[in-house]
Amino acid sequence: MWSRRSRALAAGLAATLGVGLMSGCAAQGKSSPDNKITVWSLENLTPRMEATKKIVTAFEKETGVQVKLVGVDEGQLPQLMMSAAAAGTLPDVIGGVPLAPAWQMYTNGLLDTAATGKVVDNLGVGTFNGNALGLTSDGAIRLGVPSDAWMQILVYRKDLFADAGLAAPDSYAAMLQAAKTLNRGGISGMSLATDPSDVFTQQSFEDLALANDCRLVGSDGKVALDSPQCRQAFTTYDQLAADYGAAGTQSVDSTRATYFAGRSSMIVWSTFLLDELAGLRADALPSCAQCAKDPQYLSDNSGIVTALKGPGAAKPAQFGEIASWMITRAAETGASEKFVEYMMSTGYEGWFGMAAEGKIPVRNGTATDPDKYREAWRASDIGVDTKKPLQSVYSATLLDELAAGVSNMQRWGITEGQGALVGATLGELPIPKAVGAMTAGQSTPEQAAKEAAEEVTALQKSLQ
Repeated sequence: MWSRRSRALAAGLAATLGVGLMSGCAAQGKSSPDNKITVWSLENLTPRMEATKKIVTAFEKETGVQVKLVGVDEGQLPQLMMSAAAAGTLPDVIGGVPLAPAWQMYTNGLLDTAATGKVVDNLGVGTFNGNALGLTSDGAIRLGVPSDAWMQILVYRKDLFADAGLAAPDSYAAMLQAAKTLNRGGISGMSLATDPSDVFTQQSFEDLALANDCRLVGSDGKVALDSPQCRQAFTTYDQLAADYGAAGTQSVDSTRATYFAGRSSMIVWSTFLLDELAGLRADALPSCAQCAKDPQYLSDNSGIVTALKGPGAAKPAQFGEIASWMITRAAETGASEKFVEYMMSTGYEGWFGMAAEGKIPVRNGTATDPDKYREAWRASDIGVDTKKPLQSVYSATLLDELAAGVSNMQRWGITEGQGALVGATLGELPIPKAVGAMTAGQSTPEQAAKEAAEEVTALQKSLQ
């Protein structure tokens, strides 16, 4: 999801990371002396930059390598990459890169995959989550070094569910039954994004779509959004959002505000919600009637589902994002490899600890201590204005599910080699537009599926 640093990749991702970058990249040489590297970080919020600077300072003292750290907004990454490639000033390393732009950079020849592979080998392939490695690899080629993940989750009022005798909403049928039953007394059944201009809507829809085995493209490479599984996903999304959701366009902010006010029984959001749900951020505090006396009321009375299942799928699935360290083709390979290895070992706990609720480590540990980083993650503090250890706020069972969820994570188009198409959809947003029109009553779910398929097919043809 956008995470907190940005809500979307810039429009035209595929276009800006196109042929022009290839020509710019070909002209690249080494960008700096061996003891100096430039590192871009998409973790550009001030507290996270400060946390990163502390790790970088320790790295500089230990290795003698000088690091120029630059905070970059995720939405500006495509344009900045294009400009830097054309000018011959690509950075050596980029941190926090999501899957779609990572595959875009690879497709356009901007990465030193040999250096990346060396780092993974040095750290130990077996110390990483296998699914994270798979999503960031093209066969045996390592695009980046996967560092952390967040996942889309369904949060629900377990107290209201218990009172109504409802099962956990881990399937289409259970979600619909709960939404219908609890959509009363000023409380909506579901808080679900419908904003046609926000990538958050696409991420929320993809989460439910993957649960029903609805795919962006089929095994033949053709757009599959008009399949029976996808039409059913559109229908279910429409019922949840339009029939049982709050009136009007629902955004990343309004869905959270509705649930936090105690006016919704369920919400689909990302794991970045977890510290806010526990009342640990002053600018996003729960505001329900009971929350004034007990800031943790909602976190204590909320259940969390990490994977959903629709009738069209054989097993549950979930949407999530993998962030990676990328070494560019312009990099000083020795210093860059050393830096990334440091960030994934000595500096790793500081990296994922800056926002543990949304930076689940995908390197589990070391060869000698296989669970080192997963255990450190559990003990990491979450929160902004108030901080508490993650494991003191949420149960060991939930943390087990979140850690295991990385293995179940799926993504549209990535494993089918359609990273460029994924990037294009995040720029043009044809799926949120179809969802927005559908939930506003301007089209049927069948029409929404057809329109989304046609728009994505046009994008696919434009990339050929």
